[in-house]
Amino acid sequence: MNILQEIFASLKHNKLRTALTGFAVAWGIFILIVLLGAGNGLLNGVMSNFSGRMTNSVQIYSGQTSMPYKGLKAGREMPFTEKEMEAIDKMPETGKPTGIFMIWEQTVSYSAEYGVYMMRGVQPVYREIMNINLVKGRFINDLDTRQQNKVVVLDDLVEQTLFKGEDCLGKSIKIGSLMFRVVGVNKMEGQSFGRANVYIPFSTAQAIFNPSKKFYRATFAINGLETVEENEAFNNRLKENLSKTMNFNPEDPNAIWIWNAQRDYIQTKKIFSAINIFVGIIGIFTLIAGIVGISNIMLVSVKERTREFGIRKAIGAPPASILWSVILEAVIITAIFGYIGLVCGVGLTEVANAILSQNADPNGMTIFKNPTISIGYAFAATSIMIISGVIAGLIPARKAVKIKPVEAMKEE
Repeated sequence: MNILQEIFASLKHNKLRTALTGFAVAWGIFILIVLLGAGNGLLNGVMSNFSGRMTNSVQIYSGQTSMPYKGLKAGREMPFTEKEMEAIDKMPETGKPTGIFMIWEQTVSYSAEYGVYMMRGVQPVYREIMNINLVKGRFINDLDTRQQNKVVVLDDLVEQTLFKGEDCLGKSIKIGSLMFRVVGVNKMEGQSFGRANVYIPFSTAQAIFNPSKKFYRATFAINGLETVEENEAFNNRLKENLSKTMNFNPEDPNAIWIWNAQRDYIQTKKIFSAINIFVGIIGIFTLIAGIVGISNIMLVSVKERTREFGIRKAIGAPPASILWSVILEAVIITAIFGYIGLVCGVGLTEVANAILSQNADPNGMTIFKNPTISIGYAFAATSIMIISGVIAGLIPARKAVKIKPVEAMKEE
């Protein structure tokens, strides 16, 4: 207790020194937590944009040729047909593809309620590729596809608008001028970038809405491609294969468009690994600045108290008690101010998270989300600062206790 009284008396006597030391410690912890939180927020935000589909998915879009090929002029549209789906299905890296027939604005109604939504004709595999999250009923199945059943799966926003809390399963809605039976509801959070959809079997969409059997978008999953280079090579082989069935120059950049989500996912992970390393280095240097600050202060403190230590040794105080008082002073300063920096840093990230959560569009893209860190990282950083403070106090204290009492009392 006497040691604690001495320490707090010393800290109170040197208020400016104590405040400057404490600020260096608190600022180091605060900046480290904020930097880690910011890096984590960027990572969570960008990665959340992949949550609406499998990270190993590929989407292809038809375009328009910009080069003549084998006597065919440039400017030709390149719609897909079943031949392209068969060519994709034969590639060893791909899963079963699904064509996507889309009507961007289709009137959908039930009783007196109606709305305009995007209609998608898809295969059953679309559910896995796009991470369809069914909250009611089922998705389109193979039987629906074979029999061209007039069934429909709704996004939950469509259900809320048309049914007003009424159970929609088994009910019939009108899409355009035809009746379809509702078999499932998808929770659309994080999908479709805010646009609500209704999903019907691809074969039904082709038979009713698309007699030409041509479509302009398809998607499928890929397997066994672990690097950016492998995915790039796959994209080139895919374009080469499709150029044979669609008759376009495989070097034509505008004939078809390929979005390989896995390639982008791998690249994004690499970028954020580099960002995390960079943030970690900055944080470490910030901690080092705090450690240097407290080390300098402890050196000054021990230098000022050298005469005091000499007197205490002269009257019989053991070196261990002197050593312990210096170490305890360093621990108290780093613990108290480190905790202040910890609370402020975590508090700022939580406030930022609350603001972002309130203003976020659950169905839109984001680049910053949940900028919080594990409390374990926060306490680890504070513990490192405390241990560093102990070491910073120990070094000059060991030097002080080795001085002979007569020499120590001569110090000014």
